[in-house]
Amino acid sequence: MKAGILVTGGAGLLAMNWAAAVKHRYAVTLGLHERHTAMAGVGCRVVNLDSVETVSAAIREARAGIVVHSAAMTSVDACESAPQAARHANVEIARNVALACERQGAKLVHISTDHVFPGSAAMLDEQAANGPINVYAQTKAEGEVAVLEACSSAIVARTNFFGWGLPHRKSFSDTIIETLRAGREIGLFQDAYFTPILMERLIQAAHELIEADASGIFHVVGDERLSKYDFGLRIAEAFGLDASLVKPTLLAERRDLAPRPLDLSLGNRKMCAVIGHDIGDIASQLARLREQERQA
Repeated sequence: MKAGILVTGGAGLLAMNWAAAVKHRYAVTLGLHERHTAMAGVGCRVVNLDSVETVSAAIREARAGIVVHSAAMTSVDACESAPQAARHANVEIARNVALACERQGAKLVHISTDHVFPGSAAMLDEQAANGPINVYAQTKAEGEVAVLEACSSAIVARTNFFGWGLPHRKSFSDTIIETLRAGREIGLFQDAYFTPILMERLIQAAHELIEADASGIFHVVGDERLSKYDFGLRIAEAFGLDASLVKPTLLAERRDLAPRPLDLSLGNRKMCAVIGHDIGDIASQLARLREQERQA
């Protein structure tokens, strides 16, 4: 019998990719909330994350030795407009899941974010002091603390991922590819930096951390720091698209948006030391993204 794994936020971008990546190894249950979904070879069930008891029951019923908590309120601007809802989704629910995992003896992978830093320095490691500059980042930072206080064996994965999305939820790379394929211009921030990781490699790295019995905070990101604009150019190159349609813009000039860090890049040496290899440069990750498309 396959070991069980429960993924919260089950209709979301990362959860669906996680299920597809590991369903041959695990009995996967996607924990659903407002949106229902289906995937061959994967179980789906509505999971109420509002209490420790209901989460514990879901873990037991899924026979889950691993829980991936990807459910969250992730829109920076929506969090800014509704801070109480953001705190409930990103702190209180995260704590419930962690307490339930502690009770049930399940290994927890809690998905966090690179937004927890103020964006004034590059390639920060896990020891750097965070400094959230918006409600989303503040609640995710508080969520990290709540998770590790409730479940000391948890893995907190700070990340920023890309990959093939869903009809109802496009990824950043989806948007770039679809826009360029349609022959339209796309403006991307030249002053905003990150260390993107392909979802497939994020998932692989997370399971390698689980197998190593790791715990604590890890930067599960790519090896290469680049701007959003450069990322668009690299996608155009990898997919044979017209790079002249990628236009540089500046995040610093977007007064209509909630504050965002300019530099989200994170160093991943701690993670790489545990899993025994690097993630690979952006060229290799985009080559794999294109191969995934060919393989449907």
